[in-house]
Amino acid sequence: MNADQLLKVQRHKFITILGRVSVEVFESILDHLLAWDLLSWEEYEHVKSPGVLSRSSRNLLDIVTFKGTRACELFILALEDVIHSSQLTDLILGSYKPPEETPESLSSLPSQTLQNHRPNIVRKLHGHVAAVLEILHRYGHFSKYECDEVQLPIYTPSQQARKLLDLTKAKGEDTAQMLLDYIESEPGPIKPIHGNACLKYQEKLSSTLAAQSRFLTNYAGTENMCLEDIYVDCILEVSNIAAAENGCLSFLIGLEDIFGSDGILNKDADTVLITGEAGSGKSTSLQQIQQLWATKRAFQDFTFVFAFSCRRFNFIDKPISLQMLLFEHCCWPDDHQDEVFQYILDHPEEIIFLFDGFDEFKLQFTDEERHCSPSKPTTALNLIFNLLQGNLMKNTKKVMTSRPNAVTAKLRKYLQKEITLKGFSPERIEKFLKKCHSNSSSAERILCFVEANSALHGLCHVPFFCWIVSKCHEQLMQNGSDFARTMTDVYLLILEHFLLHLTYNCQGTNEILQSHIATVLHLGKLALDGLNSCCYIFSAVQLQEAEVSEEDISLGFLVSSHSFSHARNAVNNRNYEFLHITVQCFFAALYVTLNDNVAQSTLRSLFKHRQENPSVCMMSAACCKGWPLYCCQSHEEDKRRSETLLQKAEMSNVQITASFVSGLLSGRHRDQMGKSSLFQKRSKKYRLVKKYLAKCIQKHFVSISPAIGGEKKSLHALPEFVWWIKCIYEMQDNDLAKEAVSKLEVDHLKLTYCGIGPVECTALAYALKHLKSPVGLQLDYNSVGDLGIEQLLPCLDICHSIYLRGNDISDQGVSKLVDRALDSRNLQKIALFHNNLTDACAQNFAKLLKHRDNFLALSLVGNNVDSRGAKALALMLKKNTVLEELW
Repeated sequence: MNADQLLKVQRHKFITILGRVSVEVFESILDHLLAWDLLSWEEYEHVKSPGVLSRSSRNLLDIVTFKGTRACELFILALEDVIHSSQLTDLILGSYKPPEETPESLSSLPSQTLQNHRPNIVRKLHGHVAAVLEILHRYGHFSKYECDEVQLPIYTPSQQARKLLDLTKAKGEDTAQMLLDYIESEPGPIKPIHGNACLKYQEKLSSTLAAQSRFLTNYAGTENMCLEDIYVDCILEVSNIAAAENGCLSFLIGLEDIFGSDGILNKDADTVLITGEAGSGKSTSLQQIQQLWATKRAFQDFTFVFAFSCRRFNFIDKPISLQMLLFEHCCWPDDHQDEVFQYILDHPEEIIFLFDGFDEFKLQFTDEERHCSPSKPTTALNLIFNLLQGNLMKNTKKVMTSRPNAVTAKLRKYLQKEITLKGFSPERIEKFLKKCHSNSSSAERILCFVEANSALHGLCHVPFFCWIVSKCHEQLMQNGSDFARTMTDVYLLILEHFLLHLTYNCQGTNEILQSHIATVLHLGKLALDGLNSCCYIFSAVQLQEAEVSEEDISLGFLVSSHSFSHARNAVNNRNYEFLHITVQCFFAALYVTLNDNVAQSTLRSLFKHRQENPSVCMMSAACCKGWPLYCCQSHEEDKRRSETLLQKAEMSNVQITASFVSGLLSGRHRDQMGKSSLFQKRSKKYRLVKKYLAKCIQKHFVSISPAIGGEKKSLHALPEFVWWIKCIYEMQDNDLAKEAVSKLEVDHLKLTYCGIGPVECTALAYALKHLKSPVGLQLDYNSVGDLGIEQLLPCLDICHSIYLRGNDISDQGVSKLVDRALDSRNLQKIALFHNNLTDACAQNFAKLLKHRDNFLALSLVGNNVDSRGAKALALMLKKNTVLEELW
């Protein structure tokens, strides 16, 4: 089918696609058509006239189809060059030759030369229009009014370049020749030499960021750790839409490659989002980016990097402009502030913005209030939201971190790519522990201890947990390999470690806790009330209201925080925050567990099902007064406030707190500290939590639709299911686990795209091993990895099939899986599409096929198994007569 016929047959699809792209993309297509003389200047002016994009698209298609087959071919080539292939998948497109240079295209007229090379010239002028306009104005070709018109802030840098070219054409050949001479004199993109003011500011900003990012003060509390000494890259996974049709939906990248072309979802967007659960290393990764740029080891294509913490934007109570944000809240230029700021505005492609902790904004992302002025003040959140959309500083690079639950569909429209942070692999756990302990024999001893404890090894997949294990290794090894199995165990370790640091004497956990119970309760009250009001930075007044003393602060769990609010800049008004959000949740859980006055409704609100509402926390910092549970409140008022406690907290923090409450109420810790009068009422709380969890799980099972005739009954679990299972694991109660899954009667349990990592695998195995009949476990597209395989082994006996597509599993993980599968007679199918398997895994599967006479199906598509692996399997298939599927 000819190109003109393709356009006519698919006209509606072409109009739909063009109608959905940005004006920037549409104008880029017009650039190509002008350069190839497919459009006359009058046609170009008509098509690009302001209006609805779909109407302009129809006009353009009318013009192109009228001009014949070759014109249609060139139009399709322009589309393919400008629009990402993922947006053209619904179209049938042919393969056409690009236009050849003709004598006409080598015209000696400067204006025609500018038009013939228009796409390249727009790119070359990109962000540097001001420098060109200055010269043209100096020599009288452009008036001041025309210069200002070209640089209106409503235009993107590319649109400014087009306005400049359009106006140049109207000015005549002399103006075109001067512009052409200037462009041809530059070997690369026009980039003015930095003035002294910009160079001085770059040096100051570099030294500021280098100092700020040198130490990991977040994790230390009582000491400073040099980032360079202990930093280890986490696993970074980026979506791969281009290869999705082949089943490969993602691949791994390095931190220095986050701005690369791989994984781009939206070419017109500028924001790179890094998502990860609490403790996965998001803040540390951004800190490493700062350090790499400041020390000139990477990201040197960028002149300035500005780093911000999102939780502190909640405290900016006055309108601010972009200039105030950059200079007052990041780094102030010593002189020539206007010159430096103008350079930033003129060269957005040389700027990086880093926003850490987007999930800690108190307001949900919105694109309803447009703000385009770099000088006009607005609210801090509106300023950030418009930066992310590109309404301000279009073409700057923005890197933002967030927990996954805070990322809405509305925000995703403005993301260039989404990267998932997946913690440590076994090799990186080893590297991290060795970096933390310079003594090689000591590091090796700790590593052997961790690897010998499967559950502990799985916990170390989370970088923050791994740091705790490294820091508390002495107490851990004294207590034995079976001591630390749960997240709660690990956090009790760090609590004991910090308390020992404060007391300098040897006591048991029970004695240490009793001697510092007031400190724990003070910090717990502060933490719980902070969660309830979505408050993560605490003023001196709030600390005083929670009765937190200097001695409590010296424990190390609260670290100094530099708030942006001018009202809090005085030395006597220092602000504090918990050294990690999970630590705040842990202390909140301690308060709920230890305080007998916490209402039953508070426990219920921790565990009950409710829809995630990212905008639920909308209070200002000034509203955090009169916090609940204070002794000075009347009994009725205390009870009334207690009943609404945690109703407005962020759901992800509620879930973490609930997990800790489950662990603290477990039989292990209740027995350990049960003699204390402080724990006498914990048995009642334990029974309540146990009842809530069993009820939640069974309610979830009741919602399963009955199987359709001829099909197997399956359950696609909701995210809450994984959380409830983790709470059950934290309680370490086999009877509860049995009761929870006793009514699960399905053939398949689907947990695809549920963020399942090694920690979740441990909990799943703990509960699912109690199932009455075998089930198919589908864990496709999660973060299981080799560590997760190790955690799943206890439940393989109750699985008749296991699906592990796209889980970054290697031959090492397969070796463990096969060793267990040899004795798991129920397991008859293994699917391992798109992992990191090589020929080495074939020998393991050949052994499985040899010794298992009821194994029916094996899937290895999308791995790195070549002819040698295929031969090993083929040899075994000659002897195997039961295998039904192999692909």
